[in-house]
Amino acid sequence: MKTNEQKQKKIYSGEVISDRMDKTVVVKTERTYMHPQFHKIMRTTKKYKVHDEQEQASMGDVVEFYEGRPVSKTKCMYLMRVVKKS
Repeated sequence: MKTNEQKQKKIYSGEVISDRMDKTVVVKTERTYMHPQFHKIMRTTKKYKVHDEQEQASMGDVVEFYEGRPVSKTKCMYLMRVVKKS
């Protein structure tokens, strides 16, 4: 069994699209992949609710975040750092 120090957490990055909630920001991530049948480059987006304890991220910022234990029903991501301020 691995301890918390040995586990590698997957780091996501994206743009903050909403900061209206208390201690929560909504982050949009973008992913590109090739369609298996048509061999066309496709682009998909996904939105995550990210826990922001110090409320340091604002709308338009580029942030990095990671997955952790659930904070609420829909929120299990934690803010790591703000990469670029808007």
